[in-house]
Amino acid sequence: MNLIHEQRKQPRSRLLNCGWVILVTLVNLILADGVRAEVKLQIGIIQRFGQADRPTALRLASTPGNTLTLTVPGEPQPQSLKTEAVTLEIEAAELSQPVVSERLVLSDHSTFETAEDSAEQWRERGLAVEITQPDRWQVWAKRAVYRTPLLRRLLLESLKNQGINEPYLETALLRAKPRVTFTVAGKHYSLTEIQIVASDAQIRVGQGKTPQDYRLYGGSLKVQPNAYGTYTLVNEVGLETYLRGVVPHEIGPQAPAAAIAAQTIIARTYALRNLRRFEADNYQLCADTHCQVYYGLSGTSPQADRAIAATKGLVLTYNNELVDALYSSTTGGVTANFSDIWNGEERPYLRPIVDAPTPLWNLSQESLADEQAFRRFIALNQGFNETGRNVFRWHRQSTLEQLSE
Repeated sequence: MNLIHEQRKQPRSRLLNCGWVILVTLVNLILADGVRAEVKLQIGIIQRFGQADRPTALRLASTPGNTLTLTVPGEPQPQSLKTEAVTLEIEAAELSQPVVSERLVLSDHSTFETAEDSAEQWRERGLAVEITQPDRWQVWAKRAVYRTPLLRRLLLESLKNQGINEPYLETALLRAKPRVTFTVAGKHYSLTEIQIVASDAQIRVGQGKTPQDYRLYGGSLKVQPNAYGTYTLVNEVGLETYLRGVVPHEIGPQAPAAAIAAQTIIARTYALRNLRRFEADNYQLCADTHCQVYYGLSGTSPQADRAIAATKGLVLTYNNELVDALYSSTTGGVTANFSDIWNGEERPYLRPIVDAPTPLWNLSQESLADEQAFRRFIALNQGFNETGRNVFRWHRQSTLEQLSE
């Protein structure tokens, strides 16, 4: 059976537009003591380097007239290598004997927020867990606790005896492990961890062969192993510099100055509240829509830079805690409660409001939970903030099977 359905554009995978009217009335705008000084962030700008479906080479380069310093393990002390550019590649290092790689996956999720709620429910059952993102978000039985095949199988059996059938084991027999290789001054290196700094604290990173394939990042870089047997290129960068790579790409320079300032405060709050997202991989945030889009110093704008300077240190709080500053590029004309999108406790400051400059619909009198009211609402096209955008109203045909996936 085919269904033809028309609905609002769904939020991007990570964020929900919470509506500035609600924020202004329920939360506090404060200059937080913790962000008066420059906070250093660890951003995974290249995740899962070495995975089969990812690029096999990364090119790092200094800006003209400057140099890179690579710090690598050595005896009796780490060794420093200087170069203007280096290409990092992945090679498979054969193991002397096969090694079993295994994890007990307790649940799978499309978003971190729902995964975190699931993790809390597992903890309430007495399990030690960790949140990971090998592809989809997952909750694993904590590897440091359930470290042997026997412990993992005993736990899995116990859960199944309780009627909990969702958990499963992922097991692989590894005959080789990826290592990061590069050549400097004619010498070949094969390592699992590399620190990279530049003489001007700016490093170009590319996955292609043309200048357009490079992005410029402030701060320093580190190649480090992750929880999935591959590697992450982590950018250590100050919070305010990080915002220079976020704000222009989350709101365009044509937006009013007040809107750019509001976006900046939200982006700062979001970053500081979400430092736990990649704890299992030993960094804090990603650079895509599972966190906030971050392009480093590529594509900075004067408008965003002015907003960052004018709002420095400002964050949003509710009951003396940072708000869950979720937002999206598109609302379809109405925002939503937290629980309409994710599992977990409600955020009182995230409420449905009509995304329009003038009153178009009274949600308290005509709830969109009523199908006929929803049909009337979705038929409206004019007067919304998003009127005229191709993602505001859209039409797509799907089967019931596709909708249930």
